[in-house]
Amino acid sequence: MGPEIKLYKKVKKKTPSIIWNRVENLTSIGMPDALAYNKNHIFFTVEFKVTRGNKLKFSPHQIAWHSTHPQNTFIIAQTLGHGLVKLFRGSRIRELDACGLKLEACASGLEACGLYLSELGA
Repeated sequence: MGPEIKLYKKVKKKTPSIIWNRVENLTSIGMPDALAYNKNHIFFTVEFKVTRGNKLKFSPHQIAWHSTHPQNTFIIAQTLGHGLVKLFRGSRIRELDACGLKLEACASGLEACGLYLSELGA
């Protein structure tokens, strides 16, 4: 099991109020890893990324997808070793690609990221 799937499972376990659907999509390249639905009846997507350092790697398709779908899209990134989890809005993917994890996050820490997504639309 890859590190991004492990991160997905960790986030899913910590957010029981969110319905998670893993997207294994070969036809729409660039689409995020998961489609989710929270208690406030809000759909959103999440791209999971795991890195060893500050830099995150995005394909041009992922950048294009998030750029054309700026609402209710998110990126959850984890640094290996530190285990720090950060949540970013998908609309900031170009900044995130350029700045890496130095970019200010919507939430930091697994609990805070889960709470942020759970409360969308409240």
